[in-house]
Amino acid sequence: MPSPFPGMDPYIEHPEVWSDFHGGLAYEIRTELNRLLQPRYVARLVPRVTYELVEIDDQRSVRPDVGVWQPQPASEATGGGAAVIAAAPVESLVAMELPLRQFTVEVRETGTLRLVAVIEVLSPVNKQPGHEAHDEYLRKRRELLRSGAHFMEIDLLRRGQRPPLERPVPVASYYVMLSRVQRRPRVEVWPIQLHEKLPTIPVPLLEPDPDAPLDLGALVAAVYERGAYARLIDYSRPPEPPLSDAEAAWLDEHLRAQRAR
Repeated sequence: MPSPFPGMDPYIEHPEVWSDFHGGLAYEIRTELNRLLQPRYVARLVPRVTYELVEIDDQRSVRPDVGVWQPQPASEATGGGAAVIAAAPVESLVAMELPLRQFTVEVRETGTLRLVAVIEVLSPVNKQPGHEAHDEYLRKRRELLRSGAHFMEIDLLRRGQRPPLERPVPVASYYVMLSRVQRRPRVEVWPIQLHEKLPTIPVPLLEPDPDAPLDLGALVAAVYERGAYARLIDYSRPPEPPLSDAEAAWLDEHLRAQRAR
C-alpha cells in the first residue's frame, strides 16, 4: 500500500518505525546508485553501531543473561556462624542502552576504491546534543568537509538540532545539503516543506562525469511499500513531534481527502 503523503510521511519519525526505515532508505540509495553508476563507480554501505538510551519503568523488567536465585528470609543465617546477608533497603534503576545500527552510503571509484562521495541519512541520535552519536557525527562531518570527497546530508527528521550552517536558510520540515569539493565552503540546500514532494537530487562524481540523479521521492515511496508501514502506523493519532498549527490543519485535510477516495 503506498504512502498517503506526496513527500515525506511525518509518522515515519516514530521510534518504532524510524530505525527500520533508515536502514531501508540507505539500502535503496545504494541499490539505485549502483544501477546508475556502473561501471566506473560502486556504491557501498558502511555500517556503524551506536547506543540508544531506553526508558524503563516499573512495569518493564530486563532479565540478566544468567541468574541464580535462592529464596531465604533476610534474618536467617546461611550457616553456623556465618554473617547475615542484609537485603537491600531500596531499589533504583541504571540507564539501559541498546545497540542502534546506522548506515552511510559511500560512492567509490571502481578499482582504486578512491572515495568520491558520501551520503549520510541522519538519525535522531545524530541530532540529539549530549548524545555520544551527536558528537561523533559532528566530528565525522567536519572531517568530510575537509576531505577530497563530495558530501551529502539528508535530514528527514523534524525533531532535534540540525547540523550547523554558517548562513541561515528558509525554515522547513526537512532538508538536503550538498557540499561539492570544488565549491566549498558554499553548499547547496534543498529546504522541503511537509506538503511538498521530495526532490530529485544530484550526486556529484569525478570530473568530467555528470551528476547522477537520485529521485529521493521514489526511493522513500519504495521503502514505505516494502516495509509495509501502512500496517504499522496509526494515522488516527497526531504524529510526533507535534506539528505547527498550519501543518496540522494541512495534515488533517489531506488525510480526510485520502480516506474519501
